[in-house]
Amino acid sequence: MPHVRILRHYVHTPFLFLAGAEIALVALNAYLGHLLWRGEWPRTENFLSLALGFGAVIVAAMSAMGVYESRVREGFTGMTLRTAVAIFLLGTILFTVLFYALPGMVPHRGVLVISIFLSFFSLLLFRWIVFQFLSEDALKSRIVVLGTGGRALKIATRMRRQADQRAFILVGFINLRDEDNQVRQHGARIIGKPDSMLAYCRDNAVDEIVVAVEGLDEDKSVPVDQLVDCRLSGIKVCDVQEFFEREACKLDVDILRPTWLAFSDGFVTNRWRSINKRIFDLITASVMLIFTLPVMILTALCIYLEMRGRHSVLYRQERVGRNGVNFRVYKFRSMRASVSDNESEFAAHNDPRITRVGRFIRKTRIDELPQLFNVLLGEMSFVGPRPEQPVHVERFAREIPYYDQRHRIKPGITGWAQLCFPYGTTVADAKEKLQYDLYYLKNQSLFLDLVIMMQTIEVVLVGEGSR
Repeated sequence: MPHVRILRHYVHTPFLFLAGAEIALVALNAYLGHLLWRGEWPRTENFLSLALGFGAVIVAAMSAMGVYESRVREGFTGMTLRTAVAIFLLGTILFTVLFYALPGMVPHRGVLVISIFLSFFSLLLFRWIVFQFLSEDALKSRIVVLGTGGRALKIATRMRRQADQRAFILVGFINLRDEDNQVRQHGARIIGKPDSMLAYCRDNAVDEIVVAVEGLDEDKSVPVDQLVDCRLSGIKVCDVQEFFEREACKLDVDILRPTWLAFSDGFVTNRWRSINKRIFDLITASVMLIFTLPVMILTALCIYLEMRGRHSVLYRQERVGRNGVNFRVYKFRSMRASVSDNESEFAAHNDPRITRVGRFIRKTRIDELPQLFNVLLGEMSFVGPRPEQPVHVERFAREIPYYDQRHRIKPGITGWAQLCFPYGTTVADAKEKLQYDLYYLKNQSLFLDLVIMMQTIEVVLVGEGSR
């Protein structure tokens, strides 16, 4: 099973196994650190909980730095650099906070320092051994796509790269009708319609069939009885929309049907969810405000000096919030204010309007910190779709299907789309981001909010997606 669904969010199963093994390894390093520092094996009964907590913090820091994704994108070198930043920077910060906030939950400083260094080198060795001797393909499911038309074309064009096939091996596309073969031009492997789908799947070790057929109920060429036979025989059968949601963590608006929205699992917003999210927002925003207040004061001073006091430090702009209600979002001023400035324009690459201070605070996301006050006022949430200006919303709503659905919930300071897609200025970019926003809208939970917040740390430190 390449994926497991935790509170409606899909998580790659090998990553969970790897994270669990590394928590145990880091916990063992806590014991070794105690042995090297104290000269004896720890005798206290609660040291096991301290060691496991130490491992959980280290793994959480690595997850926040994208270590569990970096091998696919950057190779072993990139993973090593991210591990170093996660352990020595994020880990140190987290343990420092815990040491003063919950002193009984952190090992002695000497034990902690030794354990951190032991963890870094042992984790690298463990990762190298795992990746050298464990085949990635052994952990992947083998899938075959039923159909070669427009819906199948989505898979052929968007899921062809190795990085997009982390959890599956694409065996090929089963051709139902020769006149509707759109995937051939993309180098896809075409498979003739087998006499028995079940026999073909067993002969080729296929684990799953992805149905990508237009008008499934009306198409007489679709072997529905055989699909039922495959499913009852243990072979997974799923719709192409479900496949995209699971593998890409987004909903494809081009193949999204209103009936699927109405009857699919998810899109649940109730009173308890709203209350819990509001409490989460208030606590998170208050804590963040306390810790970032010195940074905000220093930023305000730098902006004031650069602007020579001629313009306000804060920038207020009208945005569209929940249920289409407009509100004013607060940001630190990062652009020069002039009569010629057009507030409705997106910031371009190397935009001349951006100041020197503005360029830094945009890259590090410091310019977004005043939106903590929007969260406290209840106009925004900490996690949610990014709010857009009314003029852009009107345009996108006309040109992009389902765009208004993103306003069903409060906009957020950070969001799933901001993590998964870089800064964009075109309708095509807005459409791509909407697909991630719809995934969040469908699967929103406290767990997903925590995942997004952790991964936002990587964006802030690496500077991805900023402009």
